[in-house]
Amino acid sequence: MLALNSSHMPSLFHLAGLAGMEDAYKWISVPFCLMFLTSIGGNGLILIVITRDYRLHQPMYLFLSMLSVTDMLFSLITCPSVLTIFWFHIQRIRSDLCLLQMFFIHSLSVIESALLVAMAFDRFVAICHPLRYSSILTNSAVTNIGLASAIRGTVIHIAPVSSLTFLPYCKGNYLSHSYCLHQDVMKLACDGTNIFNIMYGLMVVLCTVTIDMFLIVLSYILIIKTMITITSEKARYKAFNTCISHLCAVFIFFVPMVALSMIHRFGTNVSHFLKASMANIYLLAPPMLNPIIYSIKSKQIRGGFYRTFSAVKVTTQQ
Repeated sequence: MLALNSSHMPSLFHLAGLAGMEDAYKWISVPFCLMFLTSIGGNGLILIVITRDYRLHQPMYLFLSMLSVTDMLFSLITCPSVLTIFWFHIQRIRSDLCLLQMFFIHSLSVIESALLVAMAFDRFVAICHPLRYSSILTNSAVTNIGLASAIRGTVIHIAPVSSLTFLPYCKGNYLSHSYCLHQDVMKLACDGTNIFNIMYGLMVVLCTVTIDMFLIVLSYILIIKTMITITSEKARYKAFNTCISHLCAVFIFFVPMVALSMIHRFGTNVSHFLKASMANIYLLAPPMLNPIIYSIKSKQIRGGFYRTFSAVKVTTQQ
């Protein structure tokens, strides 16, 4: 799928660091390293807790475990590339590795978007149709939704990533970010040769991110409509409180994504520093913040942490 045509594509791409700040790379690497460790550690802990605690074997937390796996993969695909630049000043990447990284970044992005839709649907059913919750979101239904999300995210990016290997490149091999993105590589192709990628990219955005955002907004419109009819203020607050973590996850994922996409398509005069900052926020912030948000806002997750580590402590003492 990712075989290269050496007569078209450069053998190496040059990744971008932070221009003018090379002397401070070691200091700049500290927050990036902390973000990476927080992402891997936080999502790993949530995954362990949900796996070990049978009380969390519910659709809401099963979707959260899928989100944690996706976020861990996000960090593993992107952070080493960034840290290699900051620690060793190595900014070149082979074209095949660049395309592979690009494929996983965009696929995982679509998968995470689909999982956020699934979590919105979970909240919609739980609040609007609580008596049918267990019959609608069965274990098999949750599994099928997870598989469908993974298949959609994987299949939809095979064509645009593969097609990049057949384009003639006339604009060098310098990229705008510390990792490979489709829009970034596509801009290096000769003018008039990347119409397919432009049109396909727009179609992907319309068929994935746009539809996913619409479904999430629709879910919350229906949720708010139902909450208005709840007479008990305590019950209304309890219902809304179960949505806060998910709303935060939606916000920190979609806002940087949309902003970065707009900058790439229309921000011709935007500074390199702003582009690099938005790309880093888009790919590195959600995997780090999601486990923190769910650990703080979800009483069930906090209880799962306590029960899991209490059981580990008892086992160790015995």
